[in-house]
Amino acid sequence: MRLDKFVCKSTELTRTEAKKLLKMGKVTVNDVVVKDPATQVHENNDICIEGQRLTARSSRYIILHKPLDTICSNVDEIYPSLLHLIDVDRAFDMHIAGRLDADTTGLVLITDDGRWSHNIISPKKQCEKVYRVWLRSPLKDDTAEKFLLGVQLQGEDDLTRPAKLEQVDEREVLLTITEGKYHQVKRMFAAVGNKVIGLHREQIGPVKLADLPLAQWRYLTPEEVSAFV
Repeated sequence: MRLDKFVCKSTELTRTEAKKLLKMGKVTVNDVVVKDPATQVHENNDICIEGQRLTARSSRYIILHKPLDTICSNVDEIYPSLLHLIDVDRAFDMHIAGRLDADTTGLVLITDDGRWSHNIISPKKQCEKVYRVWLRSPLKDDTAEKFLLGVQLQGEDDLTRPAKLEQVDEREVLLTITEGKYHQVKRMFAAVGNKVIGLHREQIGPVKLADLPLAQWRYLTPEEVSAFV
């Protein structure tokens, strides 16, 4: 992880305070003064502030049932950050592994472990995400086949990766994708002449939202955490 983040994770310092300390030459990595906050370090490195060895706090892994009109950001904007819903110390030091739009509900994973979240959001990992989708118009018979072959999104050169579509009724479907392009689900249905009027994420990898109440959260189990390692 970044050196400034490691310092924050090992102390009560803010990111700004950590960067100031680094600039003053107060931090060493393996007995060498390092001033660049973006320097990548590992927990096994010997990282000290004025000779005092730092030990990072354990990483946290949370699942949350995102309500409408909240945003997956560390900064409040038009809508409030969903991090306000988490009653943990230094919640705003955490980040969202796979964001949802303000008008989308469902499963969100939150952590302060960047290597872990990379395994969820990296396109190379092809982590499956399952969405329940409500449509304006009845589903066309050939939509599932088109999604399996890949569709052309507006502004994109390449087709989408194969996606699995399961019809629930004529205007409700379950869609499984392995990408995370901007507004991808909405754009996929727009590409086949339909419109998404409701969107809810039910699953990421093997982790399911299940019966977790709206706006509530819990820590992931060790088995759920290890599924993305």
